[in-house]
Amino acid sequence: MENDWKAALLGARCPSPHDFLGWHGEGTGSVIRAFPGGAVACAVLRGDGQPPIAMDCPAGDGFFECRLPGAEFFPYRFLVTCADGHAEEREDPYRFLPTVPAYDRYLFGEGKSERIHHFLGSHRRSVDGIAGLSFAVWAPNAGRVSLVGDFNGWDGRHFPMRCLGNSGIWELFVPNLPAGGLYKYELTDGAGRRRLRTDPFALRYERAPEAAAVAGAEVQHRWQDGDWMEARRNFIPYRSPISIYEVHLASWRRVPEEGDRPLTYREAAPLLAAYCVELGFSHVELLPITEFPYDGSWGYQVTGYFAPTSRFGSPDDFAYLVDALHRHGIGVILDWVPGHFPKDRFALARFDGTCLYEHEDSRIGEHRGWGTLAFNFGRHEVRNFLIASALSWCERFHVDGFRVDAVAAMVHRDYSRPEGEWLPHPHGGCEDSDAIAFLRAFNEKIHGLFPGILTVAEESTTYPGVSHPTYRGGLGFDFKWNMGWMHDTLRYFSLAPERRPAAHGLLTFAMLYQYAEHFILALSHDEVVHGKGSLLARMPSSSLDRKADMLRSLYGYLWTWPGKKSLFMGGEFGQHDEWCHARSLDWHLLAYRNHRGLQLWVRDLNRFYRSRPWLGAYDDDSSGFRWVNADDRCNCVLSFLRRGDGEWILVACNFSERDFAAYAVGVPEDGRWGEILNSNALLYGGAGSGNLGGGWSCPEPCHGLAHRLTIHLPAHSTIIFQRVKV
Repeated sequence: MENDWKAALLGARCPSPHDFLGWHGEGTGSVIRAFPGGAVACAVLRGDGQPPIAMDCPAGDGFFECRLPGAEFFPYRFLVTCADGHAEEREDPYRFLPTVPAYDRYLFGEGKSERIHHFLGSHRRSVDGIAGLSFAVWAPNAGRVSLVGDFNGWDGRHFPMRCLGNSGIWELFVPNLPAGGLYKYELTDGAGRRRLRTDPFALRYERAPEAAAVAGAEVQHRWQDGDWMEARRNFIPYRSPISIYEVHLASWRRVPEEGDRPLTYREAAPLLAAYCVELGFSHVELLPITEFPYDGSWGYQVTGYFAPTSRFGSPDDFAYLVDALHRHGIGVILDWVPGHFPKDRFALARFDGTCLYEHEDSRIGEHRGWGTLAFNFGRHEVRNFLIASALSWCERFHVDGFRVDAVAAMVHRDYSRPEGEWLPHPHGGCEDSDAIAFLRAFNEKIHGLFPGILTVAEESTTYPGVSHPTYRGGLGFDFKWNMGWMHDTLRYFSLAPERRPAAHGLLTFAMLYQYAEHFILALSHDEVVHGKGSLLARMPSSSLDRKADMLRSLYGYLWTWPGKKSLFMGGEFGQHDEWCHARSLDWHLLAYRNHRGLQLWVRDLNRFYRSRPWLGAYDDDSSGFRWVNADDRCNCVLSFLRRGDGEWILVACNFSERDFAAYAVGVPEDGRWGEILNSNALLYGGAGSGNLGGGWSCPEPCHGLAHRLTIHLPAHSTIIFQRVKV
């Protein structure tokens, strides 16, 4: 028996090292066993000042033991003598009780543990008054798990972990181990093959593409955003103007003098905060900064769901960025990817030799078009893992919301899968009821524990109730990206002006479903990659002046159409080249009139939208919108009213090449209508044509309204009027 467990430990095959190592009562006596790496001698030190008790190593195999009278446990340490004659005191990792409580293990298995990140992963702890690091990982089908790192020579024979009952959790407390070392888990699968895996619950990893976790990482930032966090509790997103600046941090700004490196979190903090304040955005949305190995994935192939990427700094550095944005009144939304993960062998894929996080059947467990694996949402522990990830970002980093990627691929089993290559639900149909249940649970937990948090779905199908509450059968998101509006609008604006009359319905169709969901109008990163060109480049003209005119008119249409707003970086100043994740935006373009004018136009649209809170309050209320003329397809003109709290806004959009010197529109009230914003103004790079500050309506019926207003409507322009109260 003794040779069996020794052989298992020496061969790194032992699943229960605590059964043999450490202190054990045996009848009326006790035995203490140790396997200290690199030791030529070992003795037991009692805590009562008695002399050391020498331990025997009869087989010369590195195992030491001593037998003692009395079966009562006592605190002890080892005095280890190394081959070079150096002696040092060491605590015994195998004398401590488990650091993962039985109740938490039970909740984890039931899928009811909201904060498993508090005990899985690596944590600084004090056990029996002794400081050290605890390690715990879920690997239920592993034959053995060892902690390996730069502190034990990456040798799986040392620091083998114990499996805690039938929970599938392996655990070890290492006393006196300082934080900051690199570590992974060495596992053996059912066939005895060794696998080296990084910690899925780590808060920090070494610099990508390397993948070891950092032991005992913590967020120690001293937060100064108390006022923001208190106000957020009372934030009502549906009733608020929300304007989002979507940012890929690695390519927003770079430092050309230092090899064109990206900014760190701390370097970006003051610049990004000041820029968003200047341009009037209410929120920043960061493309995924959860740890990922491959830059070209833009962060959408995640290997570390609890850790901000080390590319730009430490967890504290990321907290500093969030804090700085909050102190400038800017919310922080994270792109979050709970639908799928990459196949990298060091991470989640076949983590313990089995399909632990993913499905075994590739017809539901793989997204071939993305080269990724789908999470198994039917497994309690997987749902716990993902929900804990979201809660961790709120708790540790004070984030204000999540844009959930690829919701359509989660709720539809047949998404982007050809006929015959997807597996219907056991009860029939293409919906994934497990994913739907997960998304509902995610939204309920997030909103229940963190009032004021935003959740946004990137959902591109007609799946109903995405932004409806779960008690009404919805998924529970606050908002859904209006993908239909985005695709139709960009398709229209990509057409040559002479072809636009036939496509007029692309602009008006969105109103047929506008109030079926709570929408965000997004011109996102997906629209400026893969050969699509930048937004400016997609405008159909050989003249830069005309391209800029068209893009300003599009932005005017976006900011006045009902719904919250989102714009990908570079679009605000007319980035000309298609976005590239590996280089900076072309900030030098701001030296040119058209690009600076676009930026000022976005600034003033944001200020207009956010200075009239009733616009945000009526974004999702059909009573806040009325067509004036939706049918002037021949002239490529749209006009509509926004109203609320007794105020009226008139919006007139001319998407043609023609200049209308006297265009008539109906208005609901007589009097003076002031020109609030005009995309053709000289300030924004236009020709300066307009209405000399506004105009007077007359009591003549027009477009079903009691009064007529005649305006000058320049080519490719959006003009906003507001009834002037006298």
